[in-house]
Amino acid sequence: MTTPHTAVSPGSGGPWRLARAELRRRPAVKVSLLLVALFLLMAAGAPLLSSLGGWAPEEFDRTAVDPYLGGQPLGPLGGISADHWLGVEPVTGRDLFARIVHGARVSLFIALTATAIVVAAGTAAGIAAGYFGGRTDAVLSRLMDLTMSFPSLIFMIAMMSVAKDVNRILLMTAVIGLFGWPGIARVVRGQTLSLTHREYVDAARVGGSGPWRILTRDILPGVLGPVLAYTTLIVPGMISTEAALSYLGVGVRPPTPSWGQMIAESVAFYDTDPLYFVIPSTCLFLTVLAFTLLGDALRDVLDPRSGRT
Repeated sequence: MTTPHTAVSPGSGGPWRLARAELRRRPAVKVSLLLVALFLLMAAGAPLLSSLGGWAPEEFDRTAVDPYLGGQPLGPLGGISADHWLGVEPVTGRDLFARIVHGARVSLFIALTATAIVVAAGTAAGIAAGYFGGRTDAVLSRLMDLTMSFPSLIFMIAMMSVAKDVNRILLMTAVIGLFGWPGIARVVRGQTLSLTHREYVDAARVGGSGPWRILTRDILPGVLGPVLAYTTLIVPGMISTEAALSYLGVGVRPPTPSWGQMIAESVAFYDTDPLYFVIPSTCLFLTVLAFTLLGDALRDVLDPRSGRT
């Protein structure tokens, strides 16, 4: 019986050890992991961090803004002080540090949960289409084509605009996840087709293994490498989509903070309080960049053939 010859399979310890060693040698991976860990910890510890700062994200501080200058923050650099570590929002005086960390919590929750939905649905559909073939493959492939050809952004904007008394975070997660699965399903389908007729899969069939056992024990471990790499590359797109919808005013609604919403509100003050625009924009940029660099490195190591297609 032969073993599968994929780029890196979780079923074999050796290739994974080689992958980890290769990733450790890349400085960009170390920096990306550090940034990803920083923002994930920021999101997870948002209540604790905001309590350390002494302000809730919805709490107004009228003493931190000048009512005679259109609500501009008092002091230099947008009102940065010992009380407000990143300054305050103009007009409202809400603490920018508290809103940044809670905005990270909202943005990353939506992005990571939508990514989980996309990966689970796409992997299941891709494996089913590639393994069973025939009518199953035809139906799922046409469904992938239909979903990918649909104007997803317009539908998202329309759906989020008409939905009123609903949980906006859960709705955004579901709507964003609805349109993301065909891409990963195509990747998994192609990988499954290459594994279906390997000798070890044929041997499992001859040995009496059913489809479920073959899919979970023989096919799934062989596709996890590309799936992991593709998953990391999906996350920045999800973060950007959430930020774009919030920026357009159809995403998370105030007073719940979101980076996209904060960027939209800061546009009116970019000339008088530029840090109000710079801080959430920098957080969004660094998060997307970190996940993108990490995803590129994982794809190069775990699925090197994708770079030559």
